[in-house]
Amino acid sequence: MIRSQALEFAYDSDLRLRFPDVDVPQGGVLLLGGPSGSGKSTWLALAAGLVAPSSGSLQVAGQMLGALGALKTDAWRAHTIGFLPQKLHLSAALTVQQNLALAFWAAGVAQDKARIHGALEALGVADLAQRLPAQLSGGQAQRVALARAVLMRPRVLLADEPTASLDDHNAADAVHLLWTTAQNLGATLVIATHDARVSQSLHRLIPLGAAPAFQRVDLSPASLHGTAV
Repeated sequence: MIRSQALEFAYDSDLRLRFPDVDVPQGGVLLLGGPSGSGKSTWLALAAGLVAPSSGSLQVAGQMLGALGALKTDAWRAHTIGFLPQKLHLSAALTVQQNLALAFWAAGVAQDKARIHGALEALGVADLAQRLPAQLSGGQAQRVALARAVLMRPRVLLADEPTASLDDHNAADAVHLLWTTAQNLGATLVIATHDARVSQSLHRLIPLGAAPAFQRVDLSPASLHGTAV
């Protein structure tokens, strides 16, 4: 679940972002819309505990953010948040399997090769475990990055512009993959995007009255930026 009230983030004394309230139950879907520069990436950073709000409250997967110290926040994030960045950040020098193994290091737990294989297999890329990122297609790399994001079975899955570089067919496939993966985990899915195709795909996937709560929040540079404090 994700719940925020009067959430704000200040870059400096003259620039403050004010975000609409959010209330999404566990297993629900939040679509965070808006053009580039409207604060979508900042909102994701807040939800992941990477930055702290300047005011307001934010609760993610039952944890009130800001109540933990830095070390406990890092541990909470490693076990609770799965993140699919727009730039996938796969280490070029490591194989697919080694890239996923880094998630265990970040969480401070022993590597589990069976879980790595299971995550790759669930996303249809188990046969790529020994390849380097340069040997993957764009779609394969995205699936590997998603396998890494869900390796620790997170309760919240954050995706930043997951369709930005994809054609219509692959964009629809990417949204379907994110949604089904989150549903299999029982995770809350957050997609931040300016791509109207994502909303269209989600509405096809989520039957009215038969799926977890779906909330759309549209951010606007006019309402969020340049607010004097």
